[in-house]
Amino acid sequence: MASKTRVAGAAAVVVLTVGLSGCSEDGNGSGTAEGAPKGAPSGASEAQAVKAAYRTTVAADTARMTVASKATAKGKSVTVRGEGVMNLEAGDSQVTLTAQGQRIEQRVLDGVVYQKPPAAQRAELPRGKTWMKIDLARLKQSASGNQDGQVSDPAEPFTYTKGVSDRDVEKMGTETIDGARTTHYRVTVDVKALAEGDSAKAEQMRRQLGTSTVPLDMWLDEQGRLRQETVRLTLRPQTTDAQKTPAVTSTTTLRFSDFGTKADVRTPPAKGTVDVTQKLARATKSPGTA
Repeated sequence: MASKTRVAGAAAVVVLTVGLSGCSEDGNGSGTAEGAPKGAPSGASEAQAVKAAYRTTVAADTARMTVASKATAKGKSVTVRGEGVMNLEAGDSQVTLTAQGQRIEQRVLDGVVYQKPPAAQRAELPRGKTWMKIDLARLKQSASGNQDGQVSDPAEPFTYTKGVSDRDVEKMGTETIDGARTTHYRVTVDVKALAEGDSAKAEQMRRQLGTSTVPLDMWLDEQGRLRQETVRLTLRPQTTDAQKTPAVTSTTTLRFSDFGTKADVRTPPAKGTVDVTQKLARATKSPGTA
């Protein structure tokens, strides 16, 4: 349970940081579809503002970030909070996570998660190792039939906001966040966009989420930069015994501030790091999976 909690904490941050870096460019290399200029100036549609936000945010180079993720199942909740810095262009980040009273150091570089668990939990690691390495690409490849294969799935809606149209975006009003005046947009992201043309995958995701769309709330400042983003998901078990594997409802909120701050994220020393990707993939495969 402890290791799964740590990975859940990793997912909370990676879900958002990977999504942000993935949105920095769209298919034709411009900041938005429909020719909306960077920053979505006055007169741009709601969809243009949303599609321009990621490119405009990435142009800020770096930022301080906070993340909060709450997962609830059968009336019990686990909350993970983190704060640190992020290289917006590269998608790399360094944060300190707090979960169930434990503090965990985490770094994300090139799609790889490095976590340093509390000293009391390092007995699970080989002697002399203090950092765990989780390669998300390899973990995803191993996720077929894996009940925890959705670890990286929630990231996908963020990479597809560039495809939304005006009917998918609603302006909710204005709010002040960390002293910045922002405009709140609610975006409806179609699940089929996540499957990239794979109809079987699209159907599996619809069953898992119990819906054909994913809700996403975004708060953009007057420069068009992302200040806050919230996604709410309910992940339903894909097993025959739903009593043992209840649905999990999660809410994850990311905030950016202090754009331009120093964000020098480095890989932990190799001699003190152990790769647990395959161990994690094996541990989380559904029964009966090869």
